[in-house]
Amino acid sequence: MLSDLSLPDKLYFKIGEVSEVIGVKPYVLRYWEDQFEEVQPIRRKSQRLYDKDTIYLLYKIKHLLHNQKFTISGVKKRLKDEKSGSGKIYPVYTDKALLREILNELKSLKEYL
Repeated sequence: MLSDLSLPDKLYFKIGEVSEVIGVKPYVLRYWEDQFEEVQPIRRKSQRLYDKDTIYLLYKIKHLLHNQKFTISGVKKRLKDEKSGSGKIYPVYTDKALLREILNELKSLKEYL
């Protein structure tokens, strides 16, 4: 999932840059900032600056909301469970072609054995 992101080699990114990378409007990022306590951009002179970890988190939130069809509260619960280390592992896969390839390889290995 995170390999889908191609970020330049910078420390911080402005909200417009993050908006383009993630694929959502800036107002959505500001809304998510209010909804998810984990999203904490750095503020300098009334400007939001996001580091790479926050961008990856935003991408994960977008994936859960848009692709996995989670609700806001569902994403909050998922993030809380992952943060607390409740033992639950939630893999997030987006590359279906890769998963199919792995499945086919496993099936061929099973037939070989």
